[in-house]
Amino acid sequence: MVEHSTLHKVVVIGGGYAGTVAANHLRMRTDVDITLVNSRPKFVERIRLHQFVAGNYDASVDYGTLLGDGITLVVDNATRIDTASQTVELASGRALDYDHVIYAVGSTGAVPSSVPGAAEFAYSVAEFEFAQRLRARLVELPAHAAVTVAGGGLTGIETAAELAEQGRTVTLVCGGTLAPSLSAPARRSVATWLSEHGVTVLEANAVAEVRQDAVVLTDGPVRQSALTIWTAGFGVPGLAAASGLRVDALGRLLTDETLISVDDDRIVAAGDAASPSGRPLRMSCQAAVPLGMQAANTVLSRIAGTAPAAIDQAFKGSCISLGRHAGTMQLAREDDTPLDSYFDGQKAAELKEELCRRAVTGIAMEARSLGAVVWPKGGPRAAQMVASP
Repeated sequence: MVEHSTLHKVVVIGGGYAGTVAANHLRMRTDVDITLVNSRPKFVERIRLHQFVAGNYDASVDYGTLLGDGITLVVDNATRIDTASQTVELASGRALDYDHVIYAVGSTGAVPSSVPGAAEFAYSVAEFEFAQRLRARLVELPAHAAVTVAGGGLTGIETAAELAEQGRTVTLVCGGTLAPSLSAPARRSVATWLSEHGVTVLEANAVAEVRQDAVVLTDGPVRQSALTIWTAGFGVPGLAAASGLRVDALGRLLTDETLISVDDDRIVAAGDAASPSGRPLRMSCQAAVPLGMQAANTVLSRIAGTAPAAIDQAFKGSCISLGRHAGTMQLAREDDTPLDSYFDGQKAAELKEELCRRAVTGIAMEARSLGAVVWPKGGPRAAQMVASP
């Protein structure tokens, strides 16, 4: 740990996986005043929200167990970053001065306005408050009531599987290929589990309209649906755009390869809301924690007057839970493209549980032992940097 005398104020916006680990790692220097702004008083294990919805996991953790000494937690919403005055404006009316900002606002579910009734009648699992509302609705719903999950990606699959394992009548409407990020063999494994547990999978169809008690599919049929859950697509908070900073088409903050905003070198992004060179990494906890560490290192380099390092991260694959007793582990190349190799069943379920657990314990370890978090490196971006003249 480096000891200095002049305080450098760093405001971390967002207390998810990226923001929390970044706040902890900033303590590598003793001259950094760290404030973490988050809208909730507790950390949310977002990768477990499908479990929370099903009623078998709490999915919230006290920040007191995750944040290191000296970090100030402010429970509030950031509404604007005023780059001229170097302040972060909060919904409460407060303004926090900063020398540097780590922009780690994360992502949220995107319910399209183009689908009639979706915003009014569909439920989301993308954020804790949405998941609370969905969980409460499931408690009210008869066990035999028809449930539709819109979206055949990993979130949709995990949500459908969790409910099917509880005996719910579930239809998964994919709007295309089931689990498109997986290899064909792994996709078949997931499809087999879903079929064996009574999930009706409609790959070719998409939801064209959501009604209070039904969904209308793109090819015309109306299907009964006492509850519709929307998991198709992600969005990001609009804080960067509202602050006059350049963003990509989805609204992620545009940065260079060191995660520094292309508009303001005092703002560094991490996690799902970062778009380095307009080529963002996959929205995932697997990417968020390393990006949080790298964002903190970039800020520390800026303070030290040294050149920050570029992104250096390699992916290993994707692990999908299928209820509490099975899963599918898709192995991947370093650039996150899937291999044909995978394994499934109880072994994959145990690995998924361990990975979810490590995501939280790793943050806590960084609070207790600086530099404890490590991640796979040597990915394609690092190779490109080495190859550059």
